[in-house]
Amino acid sequence: MDSEPEVFLYTDGACSGNPGPGGWAALLKHPATETIKTLSGSESSTTNNRMELTAAIEGLRSIDATPRRRICLVSDSEYVIRGLTEWIKGWIANNWKRGKKAGAPPVKNVDLWQELHALAGRHDMTYQHVRGHSGHPENEECDRLAVAAIKALKENEQFQ
Repeated sequence: MDSEPEVFLYTDGACSGNPGPGGWAALLKHPATETIKTLSGSESSTTNNRMELTAAIEGLRSIDATPRRRICLVSDSEYVIRGLTEWIKGWIANNWKRGKKAGAPPVKNVDLWQELHALAGRHDMTYQHVRGHSGHPENEECDRLAVAAIKALKENEQFQ
């Protein structure tokens, strides 16, 4: 199997207050065709971590599951990258709890983690963490789009 990704999925989430109004963005890049697609959205009351997860979910949701694709998810969120590469197997083994002991608390944002896990399972995934606000072009664009989604949400709410 060729190990080069067919699609790079860059994601970012942002929140104005935590919790507060939030925005997410995904940028999909297809290296073979140089095609770029951007997505973004917002929620009026959320957290930064939920927006980071939503960006990855919406990006993966926009990619056809058939055929199975090689995708590299690139994020500045250690929460997303470590969750997918280190923590999720334990969460699943513990029935989505944060420990093995009786009464262990559930995984935070379990609804989003379960959806992200299912979507990632449709593809051959690799993951890359990048530092936020470090000049990475696609990460900076995702940040700009996520912040713009928050701004648009706030402006829209002012006129309702």
